[in-house]
Amino acid sequence: MLTLTPAQITQYLRQSYAAADGLWFMKVEDACGFDAALDIDEKVWQVMPKIQARAMKSFCGGSTGLEALVQCFEAKLQLDGFEFSTTKTTDSADITLSKCPWYDKLVKSNREHLAEKIGSRICLAEYSGWAAEFGCKFSFAGEGRICRGCRKCGVRFEELKS
Repeated sequence: MLTLTPAQITQYLRQSYAAADGLWFMKVEDACGFDAALDIDEKVWQVMPKIQARAMKSFCGGSTGLEALVQCFEAKLQLDGFEFSTTKTTDSADITLSKCPWYDKLVKSNREHLAEKIGSRICLAEYSGWAAEFGCKFSFAGEGRICRGCRKCGVRFEELKS
């Protein structure tokens, strides 16, 4: 039997996950059109972060709040193949994404022209879902987004004020 390294396992699962996401989208698009596929995709990404965040939360002991969110979200970004940096204050965290594997896949498939339409809905749904699972608030930090042709995306998470 073939023995894989942890890096090979991660690469295999990441590629399979990304392929499944892209394939189902394209099949729904073929059957129902782009707008219908994007509507369904948005609904998926309103639920998927709950599943991912709850799994990550259980790995780090079930904590909530900004510190736990940042720890878990950084792990998610790393597993998904993003490049990023984080700046934290006592009540907020700014995460700068300098490489987005989802955008790279759109470019590779010559669908870059759809990136802003997809990213503005899917990233908002996904990142808001992550924030909600940890009792925090999400916003895009600044106007820059890779899907809009900028070099970086800014994501901000904040503690909810009581």
